[in-house]
Amino acid sequence: MSRRHEPVADRLFFAIFPNQYACARIVQVADRLRIEHGLQGKLLPTSRLHVTLFFLGDYAGLPPEIVARASEAAAAVALPRFNVVFDRAKTFSGKRRSLPLVMLGSDGVAALKRLQRDLGNALDVVGLGNQWNADYTPHVTLLYDSLSVADRVVEVVDWPVEEFVLVHSQLGRSKYVPLARWPLLSQSGS
Repeated sequence: MSRRHEPVADRLFFAIFPNQYACARIVQVADRLRIEHGLQGKLLPTSRLHVTLFFLGDYAGLPPEIVARASEAAAAVALPRFNVVFDRAKTFSGKRRSLPLVMLGSDGVAALKRLQRDLGNALDVVGLGNQWNADYTPHVTLLYDSLSVADRVVEVVDWPVEEFVLVHSQLGRSKYVPLARWPLLSQSGS
């Protein structure tokens, strides 16, 4: 008798999300890039625009033990709020017909890299492996296309980062469900 396996349909990751104003500006940048480079890919919906901090895995069902340990790690992170700035765009390598066009940051992502590092160290403490990656490249995926765009300067998009989120992505349904949010610390005296 063979055991039936449930399909993998649940993804967990930590992310930050742009505010409404930044989403509108991201869409403007993406539209300009589509026109300038003859891209045919469809822009991701604004509800899916985000910066991934950590990918925690794909599962058949939502694993409560992973959610609990990830939440414990997130609660240990104590960093001040900051602004993030994206000012470049380029295509990352990928499947030939599905190349991701992304926005990147220069100096404006240093605090975001620190958040990613501190969260990774906290994830390691709770037994979710050494998650920190020195090669972490913060980015916002705009669309997927078969054409490639070389690294270029674009209109600046920035927003205040006040929290980070544990997200449950329902694979195949393109739906993100926030499971929990952790606020960053208010700046004292500001």
